[in-house]
Amino acid sequence: MIRQVYLYVFDSVSDWEYGYLMAELKSGRYFKTNESSLPVTTVGVSRATITTMGGLRVKPDITVAEMNVDGRDLLVLPGGESWGQPIHEPMLEKVEGVFERGAYVAAICGAVQGLANSGYLDHLRHTSNDQSYLEMICPAYKGSPFHQNGPVIRDGRLITASGMAPLEFAKETIGAMDVFHADTLEAWYQLNKTCDATYFFQLMSSLETNEGFSF
Repeated sequence: MIRQVYLYVFDSVSDWEYGYLMAELKSGRYFKTNESSLPVTTVGVSRATITTMGGLRVKPDITVAEMNVDGRDLLVLPGGESWGQPIHEPMLEKVEGVFERGAYVAAICGAVQGLANSGYLDHLRHTSNDQSYLEMICPAYKGSPFHQNGPVIRDGRLITASGMAPLEFAKETIGAMDVFHADTLEAWYQLNKTCDATYFFQLMSSLETNEGFSF
């Protein structure tokens, strides 16, 4: 069971890219009956209040230096406008230890650029907003042979996604956490993707069938 979710926050962080994911992991409303909702801890370079791209003000719970990740945890790295700047170096240095402990790392949009610049994608399958753009802005990047087109790619404990795919990012990460039944996850995804009410009833049915209804 995953013990903790760490959400990295910083000035200009893209609010919508983690919205679907955080809402479901924190609420646990569609979780399997033997799974508990997951505590979410916001992590900043410092404890100073940050302002998201949408103008929300968030005071991080802890600093990067205070983050203590183990193999049951998940680190979520959202996109934003500053991933090419040195401010993210403390977090990017911390990622190595996160991988070493066997925890999950889920990165979307600009955060993929940060991982690429730091060499984390040189030997793992991944995706991004665009391969040619990633190659252009990340001179140290050597992972082109492992880049795959698509909204989201998972390779072991690493999940990467295009910034245009926050819903797919959430689905893949929730699936990796194994906290939804497969039919619940698919109905949840289709409902949010299509807005077709048929999938709402499938979602409710899956919860009843799996004795996990908690909505």
